[in-house]
Amino acid sequence: MASPRIVFLMYHELELAGRKLCQSDPGYVRYILPIEEFRAQMAQLKKSGWRGINVGEALRYPAGRNVCITFDDGCETDLIAAAPVLREFGFNATYLTAGFLGTPGYLNTHQVRELDAQGFEIGCHSMTHPYLNDLPDPELKREIVDAKLQLENIIGHPINHFSCPGGRYDQRTLQTAQRAGFVSVANSQFHANSSRISAYELGRVAMLRDLTIEKFITICEGRGLWKKRLEHRARRSAQSVLGNDAYDQLRAVLLGRHRQ
Repeated sequence: MASPRIVFLMYHELELAGRKLCQSDPGYVRYILPIEEFRAQMAQLKKSGWRGINVGEALRYPAGRNVCITFDDGCETDLIAAAPVLREFGFNATYLTAGFLGTPGYLNTHQVRELDAQGFEIGCHSMTHPYLNDLPDPELKREIVDAKLQLENIIGHPINHFSCPGGRYDQRTLQTAQRAGFVSVANSQFHANSSRISAYELGRVAMLRDLTIEKFITICEGRGLWKKRLEHRARRSAQSVLGNDAYDQLRAVLLGRHRQ
């Protein structure tokens, strides 16, 4: 029998009426869903007989209609907005927090413990959110190993799952994460995961603002991701040629023009 395929969804901050976002640039805002949009997605999953599960559960690849829910960056809305919606529908998620703890708009250590106490899985999304493939070895260790230890000291038990900022990584990244004791590493490649996929190269699909419910369900089913993979490969080729910084500058200009 073929191994079940599970799509890993990547969320970020949720937008609440009257609440300032952590960042305002177009490259950030395109990943931000209003709370109403997020709740509508979760409601549709429940209505359609899907289960929302965390990374640890997903890596067992249970049968049935399952989708893995993850959040990057560790924004405060993980606790005050997303968690109540997930509890409402009986779903779980993995919160992949960065080293922004205690800064405005982000979780503090008490809130991380609260998420953990509510049964949500705490993961790691680096210390300061750099592109890991740009870093020398000592800085790479800090971003992966030291970030893991910091979070483990907060919640009092192991952190098993890591996600790469910007989805960018190299073999050093994977080797460092494996030596640190991480069970999985996720990137931002557009593919569903199965037991045939290495746990250290898990794909995730970023949830973009204004995604229709129909397209959302199509993504959860893993249909049409090949088109996104082609776009992703083109972007990665451009990043390789230009370098991360130059690519991001060009992307910011193009996004700015698109908004005008």
